[in-house]
Amino acid sequence: MSEFKGVIPTLAQALEKRGYTTLTPVQKAILAPELRDADTLVSAQTGSGKTVAFGMAIAPALLGDADKFAHASTPLALAVAPTRELAMQVRRELEWLYEMTGASFASCVGGMDMRDERRALNRGAHIVVGTPGRLRDHIERGSFDTSTLKAVVLDEADEMLDLGFRDDLEHILDSAPKDRRTLMFSATVPKSIETLAKRYQRDAIRVTTTSDREQHLDIEYRALTVAPNDEENAIVNVLRYFDAKNALVFCSTRAAVNRMTSRFNNRGFSVVALSGELSQNERTHALQAMRDGRARVCIATDVAARGIDLPNLELVIHADIPKNREILLHRSGRTGRAGRKGVCALIVPHNARKRTQRLLSGANIDATWAGPPTAEDVMMRDHERLLSDPSLTEPLSEFEQSFAQELLSLHSPEHVAAAFVRLHFAEQAAPEELSDIPVSEPQARSRDDFKDGVWFSLSVGRKESAEPRWLLPMLCRAGHITKRDIGAIRVQQTESFVELAPGCVEQFLAALGPEAKLENSIYVTRLNGTPDLNRGPRDNTDRKPRPKRDASRPDNPRRKKTTPSSDTAAAHIEPTRKRRYEPAGDENAARKEPWDKSSKKPKGKKQKLKSGKPKNAGAKTKRTNRTGSAPLKRKKPKQ
Repeated sequence: MSEFKGVIPTLAQALEKRGYTTLTPVQKAILAPELRDADTLVSAQTGSGKTVAFGMAIAPALLGDADKFAHASTPLALAVAPTRELAMQVRRELEWLYEMTGASFASCVGGMDMRDERRALNRGAHIVVGTPGRLRDHIERGSFDTSTLKAVVLDEADEMLDLGFRDDLEHILDSAPKDRRTLMFSATVPKSIETLAKRYQRDAIRVTTTSDREQHLDIEYRALTVAPNDEENAIVNVLRYFDAKNALVFCSTRAAVNRMTSRFNNRGFSVVALSGELSQNERTHALQAMRDGRARVCIATDVAARGIDLPNLELVIHADIPKNREILLHRSGRTGRAGRKGVCALIVPHNARKRTQRLLSGANIDATWAGPPTAEDVMMRDHERLLSDPSLTEPLSEFEQSFAQELLSLHSPEHVAAAFVRLHFAEQAAPEELSDIPVSEPQARSRDDFKDGVWFSLSVGRKESAEPRWLLPMLCRAGHITKRDIGAIRVQQTESFVELAPGCVEQFLAALGPEAKLENSIYVTRLNGTPDLNRGPRDNTDRKPRPKRDASRPDNPRRKKTTPSSDTAAAHIEPTRKRRYEPAGDENAARKEPWDKSSKKPKGKKQKLKSGKPKNAGAKTKRTNRTGSAPLKRKKPKQ
């Protein structure tokens, strides 16, 4: 047990039984003598053994000098995780670690029966594991007594804050004793985590175990450049090429998860889905199917897959490019855990190469840029795996030998081998044919690359409202090229000229096909040289002449008029018509324009005097007709 110095003996026995021979860096760091009773803020990579680390760290506070637990009526330790899957995973890890101490556990997670959780708490549990929302519910209902807690652990603290659990975490920590020990574990330590630590930890010691670059040593990153319409086909070939025991495909939306799950099921893959719209029971069954081998591919969203640990996960595929560095690290960290090797493949559309390069650079990741496996690559890899299959070199049993002799007596060895190959590949999904696109790492293109540029003519011009801003994306989509491959764009009256770099011409023509046609029936013609770009005078033969102003048409009254300079000019101005029903005594009524809003009387309630009668109740208002000659008489209503 010298390898487990500082570990309580019962926990050291559990580690040996589990097959541990040495501790990971974060586990060694957390057992330092100066951290024995201190609050800690630990930043370590995902999959570095953090659960076992804080399990060993809190053991002295829970057990003291004893090797086993006595009966506890109220919990002694609490571990909080952001998701249900991660909480259940933490409980499983702690159960085998504390197996020989006689510890009892209770879990409080959303989606489970709250009555069963309450009964487990009432029976007595030494360690409680749960999610923030459900734990707060139990505390407010009085079923979870936090008065005797000696240690509180926040696992994936940054993720819990990102998911909006700040209020729940503060309520849980406020209800715990002040003299407890608080440990926070986080892959990243943003300012929000530092603020939370200052408020709820006492002189916390910061522990950083690995650098950003060291955390990727067990993961092989590959950036696979594909055409936008070949993304799902590329994922099929990647799954077939690596043939991993367990593979995890990340999508950004639930709709993408459902679509991809349906398609891969139809292709013959054993697939399960993991998204937020599934119930807890469905998510549990999906993960269990991955663990026992009934399913080999899990298609999930970021939130649903946060913190899950699959022992045989060898391949992570980013079907959608992560939005930021943190999501990239958390996704990729599902593989390459605890010393195991893994592959992380990013499916990069050719128009997103520069953004992906910036993302990888910000995460300090050196990825290998390449194209996805082609159908020929997949078949060659299948043949290699079949030839190296250990079942071909294992000794035969008596039954197998006699049956083999019977087969050879009926069929030739070639027919038997061919039948074996057909049966072996019958259940395998056929690889997809992919478009050929450039796979080099994105680099800045200089204008020197267009010295020998090739010009093309497009059968659309200014006459059809053609503009470079909509021609450019159309060329990229249809020709499977990027904007760096396009030089000058010159739009003429009836056609447009486009300059392409020489290196992408063959690919561009192959993508257009034999008809050489873009969208909207735009035909593309390759030119032998440089087109004549001397525009000369603009061709206005098709333009309609501008209609002349009709002298008899009256001026728009809304147009600003100039003051006439003479009496003659003023005599031609026609007098404006009065507004209907304007007071006869208004001297300015004749000068008011029909569009003058100031001539309108404000609408509102009549003012009342103290006597309760409306103001001017007895006054009669004279109203005029259109000409203003005679007052209008109001007719009496018929009785």
